[in-house]
Amino acid sequence: MVSALEILFAATPLVLVGVLLVGLLWPATRAMPIAWVVAALIAWGFWGMPGDYVGAASIVGVMTAIQILWIVFGALLLLYTLMQAGAFDRINEGFAKISDDRRVQVILVGFFLATFIEGAAGFGTPAAVVAPLLLALGFPALAAVIAALIGHIIAVTYGAVGTPIIIGIEDPLATTESTNTAITDAGFTVQAYSIEVAVWAATYHALVGFVMPLFAVGMVVYFFGDRDERSLQPAWDVAPLALFSGVAFVVPYWLSAQISAEFPALIGAMVGGAIVVGVLKAGYLVPEEEWEFPDREEWPDHWVGTIEPGQASAPGVEQTTGDGAATTDGGVGSQMSLLRAWTPYILLVALLVITRVVDPLPAFLQGEPVEVAGTTITAHQMLFTTTWEGIFGTGLSGGIEWVYVPGFWLILCALIAIPLYGMSGTQVKAAWAEAGEKLVAPFIALVFVIAMVQVMLQSGAHAEGVESMIFVLAQATADAIGPAYPFVAALIGALGAAMAGSNTVSNITFGGFQFEAASQLELPTQLIVGAQAVGGAIGNLVAIHNIVAALATVGLVGQEGRVMRLNLIPLAYYAIGVGLVATVFSYVVFPGLF
Repeated sequence: MVSALEILFAATPLVLVGVLLVGLLWPATRAMPIAWVVAALIAWGFWGMPGDYVGAASIVGVMTAIQILWIVFGALLLLYTLMQAGAFDRINEGFAKISDDRRVQVILVGFFLATFIEGAAGFGTPAAVVAPLLLALGFPALAAVIAALIGHIIAVTYGAVGTPIIIGIEDPLATTESTNTAITDAGFTVQAYSIEVAVWAATYHALVGFVMPLFAVGMVVYFFGDRDERSLQPAWDVAPLALFSGVAFVVPYWLSAQISAEFPALIGAMVGGAIVVGVLKAGYLVPEEEWEFPDREEWPDHWVGTIEPGQASAPGVEQTTGDGAATTDGGVGSQMSLLRAWTPYILLVALLVITRVVDPLPAFLQGEPVEVAGTTITAHQMLFTTTWEGIFGTGLSGGIEWVYVPGFWLILCALIAIPLYGMSGTQVKAAWAEAGEKLVAPFIALVFVIAMVQVMLQSGAHAEGVESMIFVLAQATADAIGPAYPFVAALIGALGAAMAGSNTVSNITFGGFQFEAASQLELPTQLIVGAQAVGGAIGNLVAIHNIVAALATVGLVGQEGRVMRLNLIPLAYYAIGVGLVATVFSYVVFPGLF
């Protein structure tokens, strides 16, 4: 039984993060360094963690942050390369030309394009990119932000090519001795276990989230339709298309989760989007009457900011023609074929599949010796991975997989895109500069938040019989909530994401916590950690960082509170839905899982 004093000290760093980020609205770049200092002082002063262990745990966090940023840089670089080349505008144009009906545009751009961008880039990118695209189509700025935020949520668990699972779940479980031992004792590798978590998270998303296209349409037509006669009827009129779109997304999404956490969002969006576009072009599920927003003069002031609808485009990007040359009339690259525009992402998916499932490539790219035709081949270790065993003489180790993780393949596809689109040196320089600029704030925040979490996770590693801060919090929470824990597991993850603005950081912070709590209550750990991964996704609906970024791109900064209030509706639906499913799965359907 843990003492009240232990619980108080263990909770202090997380409570401090909540107060600084949510209460005082400090930026993460200011809040996280302070939280790390507090966690380190508590670990050293109260937990008796020697200074070398505090330093080693922090180094593990820094190395993890660098690996995340390597992925994020590659994802942003590929995205901005396509933007500079005009390929991204061509992709958006392909969606937008299918129908002038605003409800259909919410489904195609606000759902399918947003989920695709989330799978490819993550880290708040979809709302910041899709919102101005919807604004350019004539949406009120506030409606564009709401649609983009709701539309991408189902994909966030697998954003940035699986980063929230690979870095947020797999790495912390592998580097924490107690969880690693428990998983291996149960007959799993940590990698295999994390895939199981990804599958269960996809299952929750599929069962609860397939209605999100309809939900997004409903939010737009109800809150941004005729203000005197608010009605959901226009949403029900396109319910067959919206529900078909949800199913078309979640089926390939769920199936691809069986292979790796890197693919679900990308494949769900690409396959589902292609199916829905094909169905619409064939004349099926097309709305009988087009739905439009009220006349512009009837819009309240808070619907629109400093950018007038119909005049925006992808943020920070010079408009181009299909061959990469800049235009003077603001048009998109309509001369480029859709296949050519999509080629780098199609290539990315192919490369990731090959490097994940074709033996012995996965082991070779992780720097391990492999045998080919009777000959042992070893990769150049430093080019493929960077490892530090026994940091500062402790038992803690860290590593960065430079080639195996998606960052390398994202950068490679961005480089291939340069000659593919005939890009100029100015365009290439602009894409690299934009990607690099976007890393500055995340670098500071990620380094300190992950260092803080690693100190909390490893605070019992220095001595036998000393439990970590995370273990103490998990045990106290399990004791307090008891059998109702599966119902609130997703809410815990949502709280983490709402504070930190990141599913990955939420998973790093609370993944081990959820594992330990499930173990204490003898609940299926895969189901509970899977619910955490889903909760970390839905918390992005009210994460102040994402909301501010999206509002800034449509010239509507200052409406953060209004967006958060509206988004509490889908958040409540998702959290309650996942909570109910997790409870039924844990106690009725799959109680025998590890």
